[in-house]
Amino acid sequence: MAGDSKKVQPIIIKRVKKGGHAVHGGAWKIAYADFVTAMMAFFLLMWLLGSTTEGDRKGIADYFNNPVKVSMMGGSGAGDATSIIKGGGNSLTETTGQQNKGRSETVDEKLRQKALKAEQMRAEQARLNALKAKVEEVIANDSRLSKYQSQLRLDLTAEGLRIQIVDDQSRPMFDSGSDRVQGYMRDVLQAIGFVLADVPNRLTIEGHTDAKPFVGGEAGYSNWELSADRANASRRELIAGGLKGERVLRVQGLAASMLFDAQNPESPLNRRISIIVMNREAEERFYDAARTAAATPANSENETDATSEGSLPSGTGAASR
Repeated sequence: MAGDSKKVQPIIIKRVKKGGHAVHGGAWKIAYADFVTAMMAFFLLMWLLGSTTEGDRKGIADYFNNPVKVSMMGGSGAGDATSIIKGGGNSLTETTGQQNKGRSETVDEKLRQKALKAEQMRAEQARLNALKAKVEEVIANDSRLSKYQSQLRLDLTAEGLRIQIVDDQSRPMFDSGSDRVQGYMRDVLQAIGFVLADVPNRLTIEGHTDAKPFVGGEAGYSNWELSADRANASRRELIAGGLKGERVLRVQGLAASMLFDAQNPESPLNRRISIIVMNREAEERFYDAARTAAATPANSENETDATSEGSLPSGTGAASR
């Protein structure tokens, strides 16, 4: 057979085994990520430099030059811009920058106010010293008043210039147990009122007595009423000398609560009138206390004020006060 005569060719299948590839590492991914990050940072920096204001750039420069100072006091350019992108939200640095700048401005303002106040106090102290010398000069050059110089005490206190007119055993300032002013005392008070007429400061007028009690005791007309009445009588004489009434800020009677001669409570030196030309700080303390008292609700009934202007009927007093 023809078919049998041909030999069947065997089919040979070659199977080639491919060798495995080596495992690839991921180091290139890290390098590529670093490159992309660096490029993004570079273009972001370029964009920021082109979008920020001069104040922002100065604030950034100040931070890198002295970061401690900027973080504590606030850079001059920090927070100048409200937003880098037009129409966008607030800058991330705005709050901190504005707070630091505001804190710096507050500190500077406090320092300016402190320096201004110190300068005002020095000027006022010099003015009060000049006023003290002027009062002494007026008294010394007035033939009617020069002989009463020993009864005048002038000194500078925390409240201002204090002018004290003290009693003398041979020259009482008021009638015994009364607020009736003696003639020489009227001249002294009116001369002081004339000198103080042009001084802008406010005044406090205080009346003082010695420690001798009235026969009627504290329940009736006492040293409290007497000292207040004498302070008011002195106020009227100062006004008669030229002082404007609205310049008087406070009139008070202190009885024997603040003795001039503490070793001798019944000494005539304790009977005196004090006229205080108040400095600005004393005025501010007075008004602050008044505002605080007005804002604080009363927890008890108001006590009777011993500094009222009305005089109570005189009772029987000590022989001399």
